[in-house]
Amino acid sequence: MNILFIGDIMGKPGRRALKEQFQKLIDEFNIDFTIVNVENAAGGFGITPKIAEELLSLGANVLTSGNHIWDRREIYEYLEKEPRLLRPENYPPESPGKGIYLGKAADGNLIGVVNLLGKTFMRCFECPFRAAERITSELKEITNIVVVDFHAEATSEKVAMGWFLDGRVSAVIGTHTHVQTADERVLPGGTAYITDVGMTGPHDSVIGIKKEIAIERFLTYLPNRFEVAKGDVRLSAVVIEIDTETGLSRTIKKIQYPIASKTQEGNEGL
Repeated sequence: MNILFIGDIMGKPGRRALKEQFQKLIDEFNIDFTIVNVENAAGGFGITPKIAEELLSLGANVLTSGNHIWDRREIYEYLEKEPRLLRPENYPPESPGKGIYLGKAADGNLIGVVNLLGKTFMRCFECPFRAAERITSELKEITNIVVVDFHAEATSEKVAMGWFLDGRVSAVIGTHTHVQTADERVLPGGTAYITDVGMTGPHDSVIGIKKEIAIERFLTYLPNRFEVAKGDVRLSAVVIEIDTETGLSRTIKKIQYPIASKTQEGNEGL
């Protein structure tokens, strides 16, 4: 089985990149199931119901997120009715939506997807490690194929989560920092791991934001309105090959595709 995990969609440039490359990737890598992180899909902050529907209509099986999922209040009600859009499971249980999804792949196998938020430099809710242990134990009673989107700031915390879950889940994929790392590997116990899958969006930027705006914030400490950049749009992802009998990974391959200039058009609206 081949799973495609596409990294953080950043605004309209990221969505255009996904539209352009999605089916090509499905065909090229014989993909059975797709996961897309979308917490920055609407103008760089959060996601709207309309955009979620747009991305699901492309064929994405499940959409994961992170700390920016709450940036647009119109998504709250949508989270309650659309199980394919996840928020981190270790938010309080009173929060709208869920952080776990069970779905069937194209080959008929059942896959569990878990969305968790790190606690280092982030708002701390339930410990992600304790949540991961509880959730993955429950899911393993249903399916041996489990993929974790660990949305976290600190490299050390992500690496620790990879080792913590090695042999217990199929893959631990890091998101949030928007810079694709070069440490993809299958850990000794059979869990595919990468610290950050990277960003699908404009790389002529500061992690997706216009350079001059981000630099001004660092120089002055004054609040300013972030805007999504436009140039050097790339799609970042990983392809994970999983043994369906064991639920363990055979390979993980990172990919980063430059997008044609037509994808780098203006950034009006979201």
